[in-house]
Amino acid sequence: AHYCNHDYVLASHYFKSFVDYYPRSTNAENASFMIGFCEYQMSPKPSLDQEDTQKAIEGLQLYINQYPTGTRVDEANKLIDELRTKLEQKAYDAAMLYYNVRNYKSAATSFKNLLIEFPDTKEQEEVMFLIVKSYHLLALNSIDSKKEERYQQAANSYLEFIDKYPKSKYLREAERMYNSTQLFLKQQKS
Repeated sequence: AHYCNHDYVLASHYFKSFVDYYPRSTNAENASFMIGFCEYQMSPKPSLDQEDTQKAIEGLQLYINQYPTGTRVDEANKLIDELRTKLEQKAYDAAMLYYNVRNYKSAATSFKNLLIEFPDTKEQEEVMFLIVKSYHLLALNSIDSKKEERYQQAANSYLEFIDKYPKSKYLREAERMYNSTQLFLKQQKS
């Protein structure tokens, strides 16, 4: 009844209570799925706090672990993929916020963390390019004592980017930044 009234907090609680009290019931599998599904229903848009999204992933993953051959495993996996996409969007938006406010060091770090957390992201090419650009802009705007180290970071990130995407649509701009970086580093050695 709580689920039908869109009271997902109470519905999740009662589904969990049911599973705890009647683990061998024929309805336990469905109740276990519904715990995660109620959390899924409460998952907000990416710009908001994603605590409920994390809980939904955990609940759905628990269902999959408990019932690996369950009737709703495919559905649970699809929901987890959707929730992970939401978390990925949140991470991307946070990194872009750092970039847009010109906090390039934090932007580069956030973009790198995004690639660690979501290595299969569809935006990998763009994110890797934004790492190069963030390090390059960080180096340009740095004090003299930190420029060489930061230009080297920009050059290294460019080499990683070009190794992975030699025919990137961002190639021309990335090469321009790399050439600028190499010119600076060459001048430092002279």
